[in-house]
Amino acid sequence: MKTIFSGIQPSGTLTLGNYLGALKHFTQLQEDHDCFFCIVDEHAITVPQDRLKLRNNIRSLAALYLASGIDPEKSTLFIQSEVAAHTQLGWMLQSISYMGELERMTQFKDKSNKETAISSGLLTYPTLMAADILLYNTDIVPVGEDQKQHLELTRNLAQRFNNKYNDIFTVPEVSIPKVGARIMSLQDPTKKMSKSDSNEKGFISMLDEPKKIEKKIKSAVTDSEGKVKYDKENKPGVSNLLTIYSICSGESIDVLEEKYEGKGYGVFKQDVANAVIHLLEPIQNKYYALIDSEDLDNILDRGADKAGMTANRTVAKAKKAMGLGRVKKKKK
Repeated sequence: MKTIFSGIQPSGTLTLGNYLGALKHFTQLQEDHDCFFCIVDEHAITVPQDRLKLRNNIRSLAALYLASGIDPEKSTLFIQSEVAAHTQLGWMLQSISYMGELERMTQFKDKSNKETAISSGLLTYPTLMAADILLYNTDIVPVGEDQKQHLELTRNLAQRFNNKYNDIFTVPEVSIPKVGARIMSLQDPTKKMSKSDSNEKGFISMLDEPKKIEKKIKSAVTDSEGKVKYDKENKPGVSNLLTIYSICSGESIDVLEEKYEGKGYGVFKQDVANAVIHLLEPIQNKYYALIDSEDLDNILDRGADKAGMTANRTVAKAKKAMGLGRVKKKKK
């Protein structure tokens, strides 16, 4: 059975795009893979955070994972800062990485160009991300296109360590889901749907109320043609809504195009909204049952214990390979 690792930052509630592009896929992967799902709160503090809001976001994200179908009997769900091995290995990998390769990371360049005072954590973020992945002998990392460069660095660091010291790490493969990997903004369908969008109409939160979902989809950007047809280049707004509808309902885009032939966008948008509401309603019900429960704490405690056992073994091997620590003398 192959091992999968995926991490997500607790930087606010998840969007419909996060669910359709990642979480829904994860619920299928856990059936025949050994999955580690990590709430990467230590990555989150590379930018300023309100401590109470961060704690709420961590708990909320854990509840959303479980409400979305992540099964703690089949997968390991845990919080990064509750497994100390992540920062230990992060430092060890930082010691074999080079300034030049870290400065070339696109996300670092983008952020450093926009801001004058940036955290050193933003520069070394990719080495901690590499540690997250390598701790669990990960075979496959399902990521979006925007994280591909970081994954290449992870592979390079694993190979560099193995060549220099010992074959400790599994070199992971990158997996970019083909279906639903990029759900776009409802207001600007050339951009990925994001919870950090300044325009709230651009994204659907997984915890949005039905009326809010309906309002956002009805105000989604389309075009003046009035024809429900998938054409990503010329009709990006309609194509995005078709993708959302198709994944939510399980109907193919071809079937949906035929279904709405000769009908306007009004009817189409209402049905898209209904499909999204129908999909999210049971998830929201499970979320609210979990969020303040002891069950959630128990699941996260077990997850941290299980992840820690694997991670600590890996760190112990890596420390020994690098010559860290000491060899205890046997009693005579």
